[in-house]
Amino acid sequence: MIAHLLCILSYNVNTFVILNVYAKLTMFCSTNSLPMDLLLKQGSLKQEVESFCYQIVSESHDQKVGILQSEDEQLQPSVSKNSEGELSRVKFMSNSNKITTFSKKPKRRKYDESYLSFGFTYFGNRDAPHAQCVLCKKILSNSSLAPSKLRRHLETKHAAYKDKDISFFKQHLDSPENNKPPTPKIVNTDNESATEASYNVSYHIALSGEAHTIGELLIKPCAKDVVMRMFDEQYSKKIDAVQLSNSTVARRIKDLAADIEEELVCRLKICDGFSLQLDESADVSGLAVLLVFVRYRFNKSIEEDLLLCESLQSNATGEEIFNCINGFMQKHEIEWEKCVDVCSDASRAMDGKIAEAVTLIKYVAPESTSSHCLLYRHALAVKTMPTSLKNVLDQAVQIINYIKARPHQSRLLKILCEEMGAQHTALLLNTEVRWLSRGKVLVRLFELRRELLVFMDSAFRLSDCLTNSSWLLRLAYLADIFTKLNEVNLSMQGKNVTVFTVFDKMSSLLRKLEFWASSVEEENFDCFPTLSDFLTEINSTVDKDICSAIVQHLRGLRSTLLKYFPVTNDSHAWVRNPFTVTVKPASLLARDYESLIDLTCDSQVKQNFSELSLNDFWSSLIQEYPSVARRAVRVLLPFATMHLCETGFSYYAATKTKYRKRLDAAPHMRIRLSNITPNIKRICDKKTQKHCSH
Repeated sequence: MIAHLLCILSYNVNTFVILNVYAKLTMFCSTNSLPMDLLLKQGSLKQEVESFCYQIVSESHDQKVGILQSEDEQLQPSVSKNSEGELSRVKFMSNSNKITTFSKKPKRRKYDESYLSFGFTYFGNRDAPHAQCVLCKKILSNSSLAPSKLRRHLETKHAAYKDKDISFFKQHLDSPENNKPPTPKIVNTDNESATEASYNVSYHIALSGEAHTIGELLIKPCAKDVVMRMFDEQYSKKIDAVQLSNSTVARRIKDLAADIEEELVCRLKICDGFSLQLDESADVSGLAVLLVFVRYRFNKSIEEDLLLCESLQSNATGEEIFNCINGFMQKHEIEWEKCVDVCSDASRAMDGKIAEAVTLIKYVAPESTSSHCLLYRHALAVKTMPTSLKNVLDQAVQIINYIKARPHQSRLLKILCEEMGAQHTALLLNTEVRWLSRGKVLVRLFELRRELLVFMDSAFRLSDCLTNSSWLLRLAYLADIFTKLNEVNLSMQGKNVTVFTVFDKMSSLLRKLEFWASSVEEENFDCFPTLSDFLTEINSTVDKDICSAIVQHLRGLRSTLLKYFPVTNDSHAWVRNPFTVTVKPASLLARDYESLIDLTCDSQVKQNFSELSLNDFWSSLIQEYPSVARRAVRVLLPFATMHLCETGFSYYAATKTKYRKRLDAAPHMRIRLSNITPNIKRICDKKTQKHCSH
């Protein structure tokens, strides 16, 4: 019995209590002249033994003592063979089958005003305060609020002030420097603060696109140096608790991306509709990367975010692209019926994997439309030009490549340009992929024509072009016209660009082209500044052949743009400006038109129309005029250009370089290309372990 009882107590009671129970229980048996085994058989004494044991255990100084005992559990202690009958059960509390816990409430010390004589005031909660030294500002725990402990701190840390009276410490406490709120020892806890700081730093690392190792190799040492110089070494040591190793930063970035994705999915589930923009390209490691952006209405604005960034492991076909997008939609239970439009770089007559993927999307989203990127249309339209101008363009590219393809030539040209005091020291490389390069390349070449004339070897067959005034006149015109076209292209790029914005720009360009052609026919070249300045410089006029080629190019460019941007009867003019509508549009129902009339007669709405963008204006009217506002938002949702995908691939290429070929760049793209800010506090609250390993 004794061995069995000690075995039970050993799980929750320390050695001192076990020996105490053993001694008192033995004395109890000796006093009653009864053997231990007999006590368990007699019911009258059994309760007395149980109560006695319970009293001993409850009087112990241990905070928690408990025994798990069920009514059906059979405990079989080691006893002698002479024991009779079945082994009885031992329990400390009758009719209980749960863990009985006896806890001792921790003692909370109170602050006394006399403790100021030892140089200590209180800090924190008045009911359970901490002790704070008025001399060194050190904060001690509540258990240190004892005169002996406070006196020991004063005599060991501030021996020079141990004989001072309470008035000295009171004066020191009331000084202006000490009236400042004390710097808290910790914000939440050291582990929670370190984890939250780790997430914040990882978020900025992902936004910058830098390597994960920069956290431990650069950011943490710099943070420690700043804190040490601005504060002291004690606070600097706390920076060591912030986890910024390579693997930790990678985990943090994935958690941040997952939080952004969760927020985006919630928004898409409650929105009325969304449009998609998708494109595919290959990364530095040879993987086919798919980028999909989504535009949707959230609160009182139209948002644009990255929906998906995935690498296609197998064949990069249209079916694989669709399966990747469809898998994401099904996984997060996003309805395809909400899809309004799909924008891509594939035209309707074009065959290819992107066009095939768009066709499959329209099959699962029957009400969805498809659109061709307007920037691609513009780039295709400006390729057409007369032969004479095309030859000048090709020869200009050959001159540039003659210099840029030879590093030694480029270095010599730089030295020459510096000696001659040129505005620039290098030529720009022309490329068909970069739409905006052509105008800048030609302008740079024309501005460096004198330096190139000195630098070029007479043996080079195109060196005579730089002395030919007719060739230079054509070059000056090409530099001017492509600069103007680049300005139009740039104005159509950016976020929240609508179809109305693009067609307004194109309408303006079409009118300008007609005006420029008329001016050139009248031999007025003021609209082309580079050409006009060159004519003034050489004091000459333009030949009729050159004028004819320029007019032909301008009118041909206008007709080509009309082909790619046809003028149609705009049935959605009421969305562009509802206050100019006087007749019911064909696309509106009667009740919607009545709501539109109410809207246009509201003076406050009219004021908001002049102050807000078109997207924000209609989004802000969802609550007040839901029917007509939702129709307008549906018209504004489709993407006009592929600008986001082009920008996304640029970010992707800068993040996943040849030195980081194994990087999973999808979480980084989620953070860099999304307008949603992750909720770091929510992420930290979900973690059960606040201090992960480094």
